[in-house]
Amino acid sequence: MSDKKEQNKGQINIELDEQVAEGTYSNLAIINHSVSEFVVDFVNIMPGKPKAKVKSRIILTPQHAKRFLKALADNVHRFEQAHGEIKDYDQPPVPMNFGPTGEA
Repeated sequence: MSDKKEQNKGQINIELDEQVAEGTYSNLAIINHSVSEFVVDFVNIMPGKPKAKVKSRIILTPQHAKRFLKALADNVHRFEQAHGEIKDYDQPPVPMNFGPTGEA
């Protein structure tokens, strides 16, 4: 029994509820940062619609942002090894006028 306790000592029990497990589709990520955090807003832009809403916002410390970058790059590399290169198609620039502009 003590072997099982030692084995479970370094593990984290992570729960995933049904709503979160469904996921949220995003085809645009807007990234901003300050000295203390990175803010990633995930947006779903629909063709022909002039307005889009942020569907999810993730806030990371700079250290976690760098770890996330490394983990994502590693996963993209493994995906491409298994399935071939991911093609990156040219996209027209996305207008950054989400909502009213501030005027004085």
